[in-house]
Amino acid sequence: MIAQAISLFILSVAILAVGLFKPKWILFWVEHPSRLMITAISMVLFMSAAVMFGEGTRQRQLAKQKQVAPLSADKPDIPVVVKPAQPPAQAPATSANDLRP
Repeated sequence: MIAQAISLFILSVAILAVGLFKPKWILFWVEHPSRLMITAISMVLFMSAAVMFGEGTRQRQLAKQKQVAPLSADKPDIPVVVKPAQPPAQAPATSANDLRP
């Protein structure tokens, strides 16, 4: 997708360059073509190329991340039973009467 984005970018620059000098060459079906229309078409093509380039780069990065294997790929995940934590044992309460001999 990155190669197509670069091609679209080159096409948008070429349309802009030719259209600013001779708008009739690009918009041959229009009786009175304007340079504003040529600029708008080039801007749309340029933005499309930028989005395509960004998506192509993102897809390439995602593909690289999928190729990297996790560290524990050779060991299967084994479920482990975890017992709930019990509160710590409380010391018996002492009172002044308990301390008398």
